[in-house]
Amino acid sequence: MSPSTPHTPFFLSPEMIKNQDSGWRQLGEGVMLRILFQDPDSDYHVGLIRYQPGASVPLHLHAGDEHIYVLSGSQRDERGIYTAGSYIYNPGGSRHSISSEEGCMVLAHWHKPVQFIAG
Repeated sequence: MSPSTPHTPFFLSPEMIKNQDSGWRQLGEGVMLRILFQDPDSDYHVGLIRYQPGASVPLHLHAGDEHIYVLSGSQRDERGIYTAGSYIYNPGGSRHSISSEEGCMVLAHWHKPVQFIAG
């Protein structure tokens, strides 16, 4: 089953989520996103973000709230290092950059897309 709208129940099996070729899109070098759920009316999304070892995301501003749960590996931002099992909340208006020395997989919930800040 593919990403759904708020009015259609669905599920993704572990095999479907692990599939490297199905539904993943590149966000940056070594960073891939798989949208699991989206509501176009509210701009609310849920997705998996996979970082290869050494990958990073440049400085960006959160236009809306973001909730991150680190499933495996670890990631770092200006506030610290977050290992598997960590929960991170980035409120709308906050900014940070992300890197993952060892690689990681996170579950992300966000309202509104981020805005990258030219450096």
